[in-house]
Amino acid sequence: MIEDYRAELDVAPLSFANEIVRDHRICVCVRKRPINKKEKKAKTVDVLTLPSRDTMTAHEPKHKVDLTKYLENHNFHFDYTFDENVNNATVYKFTAQPIIKNIFDGGFATCFAYGQTGSGKTHTMGGDFSGKDQNFSSGIYAMVARDVFDLMKSQQYNHLDLKVSCSFFEIYGGKVFDLLAKRAKRRVLEDGKSVVNVVDLKETPVLSVNSVLNAIKDGSAVRTSGQTSANAHSSRSHAVFQIILRNQRSKLHGKFSLIDLAGNERGADTSSANRATRLEGAEINKSLLALKECIRAMSMKAMHIPFRASKLTQVLRDSFIGEKARTCMIATCAPGQNSVECTLNTLRYADRVKELGPGAKKKQAPPLPNIENNDNDLAYMHQSLRSQGMIGEEEEDPEMYNFHQAVDMLQEAQDMLVDEHQQCISENKEYLKQEEGILQRVEQDVDYDIEDYARALDVILQRKINRLKTMQDKLNKVRSQLHKEEEISKTLRRPAKKR
Repeated sequence: MIEDYRAELDVAPLSFANEIVRDHRICVCVRKRPINKKEKKAKTVDVLTLPSRDTMTAHEPKHKVDLTKYLENHNFHFDYTFDENVNNATVYKFTAQPIIKNIFDGGFATCFAYGQTGSGKTHTMGGDFSGKDQNFSSGIYAMVARDVFDLMKSQQYNHLDLKVSCSFFEIYGGKVFDLLAKRAKRRVLEDGKSVVNVVDLKETPVLSVNSVLNAIKDGSAVRTSGQTSANAHSSRSHAVFQIILRNQRSKLHGKFSLIDLAGNERGADTSSANRATRLEGAEINKSLLALKECIRAMSMKAMHIPFRASKLTQVLRDSFIGEKARTCMIATCAPGQNSVECTLNTLRYADRVKELGPGAKKKQAPPLPNIENNDNDLAYMHQSLRSQGMIGEEEEDPEMYNFHQAVDMLQEAQDMLVDEHQQCISENKEYLKQEEGILQRVEQDVDYDIEDYARALDVILQRKINRLKTMQDKLNKVRSQLHKEEEISKTLRRPAKKR
C-alpha cells in the first residue's frame, strides 16, 4: 500500500545544492535516518515518505473493524525535511550554521535534537558511530566549534578579541550534573533580576577545535544512560553543551547551546508502576512540554516566557528572551513500521513547535494564556496546553498538571531533606569535637565542676535534638509527598495497547 501511494506522487527531488539558506528566528526541520541492519534483517517496512523539501508523510498501517487493512497518511510541513541520504554537513548548513554569527553579535543561539532513542539524535549532534566508538569530529558540536574559531579570526570579528570556553552538563531527574567535573551536582539559582546561574559549573577555556572535541568526549563518557526496547544504551538525560564567548574582561558576549534531548519515548513512562521510572518519565515529559511552550511563546513574541516550568528551560532562559535569540530544532525520525507511533509523536511535537502543518499559511496559533500570577509557570504551561485543545489528547492527560505538581513538590521536599541531612552531619562533626573537649577536661581535671559539665552537655544535646526534630519533620514531608505522588499516578491514563 505504501509503495502504491509513493507511485502516485509527483515527488520533487530532494536537492539542497542550489537551495538558499533562509534566515529564521525559529527553524524546525526533520531528519529521517536510514533503515538499519536490525530493521533490514527483520524486513521492516519504511513508513516515511518525503514528497518535497519541506514535507514529510508518515504512513500508519491500520485495521478496520472487519480487519480490512488500510493506510492512514499523516502529512507534516516544516522548514526543511532531510531524507536518509543527507549527511550531517548538509543538515548543519541549514540549521545551526546560519545562527552562529548571532553569538558574535552579542546574542544567543540554540540547537536542539529531539526524537526517540535510536532515531539519530546523538549521531546528528555528536558524530558518526563505528561500532561503539563515535567520531566526534563529524557531528554538529564539532562543526559549530570549527566555524566559531574561523569567525574569531575573520576580519569582521577579530577586533572583538574574544575568548572561547565551553561547558557540558546534563539534566537528569530535575537536577543538574557537571559532565566536565566528574558529574558533580550543581545548583541552579535565579537572582532578583531573573538571571539564572548554574552555580560552580565548570567552564573550560578552549583554544582549538581539538580542545572542544576532547571536552565533548570526556563529558559524553559519563552521561546517564539506560536500556530501552529501542536501544540498549539510551540517553535518559538532556545533555547541554555550550560554547561561550567572553570579552577580555570576562563579560559574557554570546553563547551557543547545543542540546541532545532525552529520548522522547521515556516521557511516556509516567504511568509506570516503578517509581524511579515514573519520576524520570515525568521530568522528561514536563521538560519537553515546557521547551515547546517556551519556543512557542518566543515565536509569538509573548510578554511572558514560562521558563520556570522545568529545569531545562530554566537553565536555557537566555535562549528564549529578546530579539537576539535564535533557535533551531532537528527532529530525528526512525523510518521503521515498528517505530511509527513514536515517529508520529515526534512529528506532532515538532509541528506544535513551529505551528505549521497542512494549510500552514492559513493556520492561526491558539492564543497564549492570560494568567495574572505568572510566577507559576507550570500552571501557565498547562493552561496553554488546554488553550491548544491538547488536554485529553495523546500528548496531555487531564491529570498531568496535578502529577507534575506532585513530582515538583516531592523533589523540593527531597532537596530540603538532603540539605538538612548534610547540615546535620556537618554539625555533628563539630559537636563531636566539643564533646571530646568536655570529656577530656572531666577526665584530666580532678577539680572539674560537674554542674558545668552537665550544663555544657545539655546545650549540645538540645541542639542535636532540635536538628533531629527538624530533619524528622522534613522526612515526614517526603513520605507524605511520596504517598501523594503515588496516588495521583494511579489516576493517569495507561497507554493503550496496540492491536
